[in-house]
Amino acid sequence: MVKRELYLQKLIDFQNQPLIKVMAGMRRSGKSTLLAMFKEHLLSHGISPEAIIQLNFELMLLDPVEDYRQLYQLIKRKMQGKGHVYLLLDEIQLVQGWEKAVNSLFAEGQADIYLTGSNARLLSSEISTLLSGRYVEIHVMPLSFREYLDFLPQQQSQLEAAFQQYLQYGGMPIIPNLPQKNEVIESVLAGIYDTVLMKDVVQRNALRDASLLENVVRFLADNAGNPVSTSKLSGYLTSKGRKTTAATIDSYLKMLTNAFIFYRAPRYDIKGKLYLKTQEKYYIVDNGIRNALLGFRGGDYGHVLENIVYMELLRRGYQVGVGKLGTLEVDFVAVKAEEKVYYQVAASVTDETILQRELAPLQKIPDQYEKVLLTMDRSYIKDYDGIKNVNIIDFLLKDY
Repeated sequence: MVKRELYLQKLIDFQNQPLIKVMAGMRRSGKSTLLAMFKEHLLSHGISPEAIIQLNFELMLLDPVEDYRQLYQLIKRKMQGKGHVYLLLDEIQLVQGWEKAVNSLFAEGQADIYLTGSNARLLSSEISTLLSGRYVEIHVMPLSFREYLDFLPQQQSQLEAAFQQYLQYGGMPIIPNLPQKNEVIESVLAGIYDTVLMKDVVQRNALRDASLLENVVRFLADNAGNPVSTSKLSGYLTSKGRKTTAATIDSYLKMLTNAFIFYRAPRYDIKGKLYLKTQEKYYIVDNGIRNALLGFRGGDYGHVLENIVYMELLRRGYQVGVGKLGTLEVDFVAVKAEEKVYYQVAASVTDETILQRELAPLQKIPDQYEKVLLTMDRSYIKDYDGIKNVNIIDFLLKDY
């Protein structure tokens, strides 16, 4: 297994801290593998195998465990006579009322608890209230480009080729070890997508109209980086013969973001310093899944790059919005603690007209926070009057 140091180190840093460690992210994004890596870390640092209790609730073996009472009884039996233990509980959201059992086990103080789940409702408001102040969330995403290179050590010296491969096939952890052929990877990605959509959206929400949901997914995938409104989307689907309402579309969008298939980027009024509730954008979790859905076609290069930059900023712990400055738009406003950075993303700005168009929003921002233009160009010009000019690959490989 290639170690995903960014996430593994977070687990190590929180080891034995009086907090429940919660890893949340899309199914097949590597959460179970991270638990296995953490278990290896525990064993290599002298923890007895008997002191580690690992349960994966996707396995048929644990089907009889249907609610929190059965979960609590099972774990207590396994803990008997062992003193302090490490609990590694995978896909815990499949157990009804799991939070009550976990809360009790945590309060008893005999276990260091690690959970994974594939739905944002894992930490819904009610659960967060019950576990208030007692948990830390670690959001697990598909491979960053930097991680992707770790899976392809032979291509470390061929960055451009590896990046084009990453653009096409995405960063799901299973992908780098597969034969790099469209038909093979498209089949695997389609299987992942179908599983996530059926298990984490359709079945979990008891949806009756899965085909309407799929139409919404395809629209969002095809419009990644474009402003989306529920009324516009419902109107579009109605025009295609799928009559629906804005309320239905709004509920579907929430389901898709809860399943970590799409991420919502709200608009941010730069002058007013507040988030707006209309014309937000949606970005897909993985470009490979997008390409599998839309047919591995060419084109739309700028929005594909924008999607990758957005997901990378989330990985780095930023809250990310789409900047609004009058009639102008800044692709991303990234905020973390006291830090704020403005980003503009373009495939290329070698044409002077395009360069000026991309610089204009950044030049009009009235504050002195960092401003960055990200492109695929390799240029000797590193700065445009205080606006940094950075190659996207270099940005993706910089230290966190």
